[in-house]
Amino acid sequence: MEYRKLGNTGTLISELCLGTMTFGGQTSESDARKIMDRFVEEGGMFFDTANVYTGGKSEEILGNWLHDHDRDDFVVATKVRFQSGNSKNSVGLGRKHILKSVEESMRRLRTDYIDLLQIHAWDPLTPLEETLEALNALVEKGLVRYIGASNLRAWQFEKALGVSKDRGLESFVSIQPQYNLLSRSTENEIIPMAIHENIAVLPWSPLKSGVLSGKYSKDMKAPPEGTRLGDSYKSGARFSWEMNNNDYTWKVVNELTKVARKVGKTNSQVALNWLLSRKGVTSPILGVRTMEQLMDNLGCLGWKLSGEDMKELNEASRLYVTYPYDLWSENQQRRQRLEDLDEMD
Repeated sequence: MEYRKLGNTGTLISELCLGTMTFGGQTSESDARKIMDRFVEEGGMFFDTANVYTGGKSEEILGNWLHDHDRDDFVVATKVRFQSGNSKNSVGLGRKHILKSVEESMRRLRTDYIDLLQIHAWDPLTPLEETLEALNALVEKGLVRYIGASNLRAWQFEKALGVSKDRGLESFVSIQPQYNLLSRSTENEIIPMAIHENIAVLPWSPLKSGVLSGKYSKDMKAPPEGTRLGDSYKSGARFSWEMNNNDYTWKVVNELTKVARKVGKTNSQVALNWLLSRKGVTSPILGVRTMEQLMDNLGCLGWKLSGEDMKELNEASRLYVTYPYDLWSENQQRRQRLEDLDEMD
């Protein structure tokens, strides 16, 4: 396991983050503790959760485990935004909900501080200034070390950075977007923005809910029970399967399987290795449910895909783009012109 900076901060995080969304739901507390123990044995020290995961049980399980270890050895991230209670104000990014949510998260996590507090999504009803001032107050009180954001568009993130700069407030140091071989539109705006601003990129769903693991196929009428998509399908949330069951998906999965067989790795290991190699990526979040999945995922470390293999995966997963993203060739020509001017100097 290697370690990387959390954006432009001096704090280090492991190159893989252990997501705990399934803890207390699909993963029992006893199994979750074993998974966390093994993750740490392999060098992991970065954990991601949220106040709403499994109704707060995810935070509780992580908190119980942290209580039996040296808290300062780990970097813990949680989130606030979605409905976490029964009142009208137990949702959103208003000051009232943020402060209450952090109080409850710290109680469940059995800690007196949160390393990284992330807003879980944009809140169109709350003034951005109110949200950022509330987050800044938490940092000043020592209850939160850093702040970040998940699921924001690039313009929203940049606007937040501008407000923070203008008002002398704490700024976001990380962004948590969906990014994987089947979700490459993240490269259009979010990744370039993050690189430009030196922001940590913490991709969620690096295996696209398991679609990239190879456990699903085009000829399936429905995803099998006992899988993440299968459980969602059974509960009536069929959109996840229907959204992924298309020619583009199977084209990418087929190429991924081909490369995996060639290099002697699993589909998951190759998909994660591809993501770790992408420019701007800091620490993908592993959403494992079992020890077997964790061990398989950890097999993405310690080796690199060849340039040829990367090219094949990039070509298979390349998205059709329209204006303004189809100006790549023109931008390349302009970049070459600027390079010529630099050489003249």
